[in-house]
Amino acid sequence: MNKPRAQTTDAYIEGFAGQARELLEELRALVRETVPEATEAIKWGHPAWVHPSGTILFVISGHAKHVNFAFTPSTREAFDVDLSDIATGKGTVKLPYGSPVPADLLRRMIVYRVREHEDDGVLWM
Repeated sequence: MNKPRAQTTDAYIEGFAGQARELLEELRALVRETVPEATEAIKWGHPAWVHPSGTILFVISGHAKHVNFAFTPSTREAFDVDLSDIATGKGTVKLPYGSPVPADLLRRMIVYRVREHEDDGVLWM
């Protein structure tokens, strides 16, 4: 049986327990603190934060052993050196449950992503 898709970020996070829920809540708080003007939406079944212009800024997704924090590939690439000890994908940062969250790094990436959209016109993938 497939798990029903959440219609809100609250419902999405409530679908997880333990370390997964804690990490999702921590990331949500970090985003809210860093980009309070962004609105939450569900995109492709996952929480996303949307710029007032309507452009998606980033998306988080919970998995069995980690959360993916998805930025644009250009944002992720701008932090290659800082991310050398962290598993990454094309535009994602993999955050394992039970590991310290690199909050300062994520905050800098969030600010960079907002700037690349506002100043350089970089849209979502």
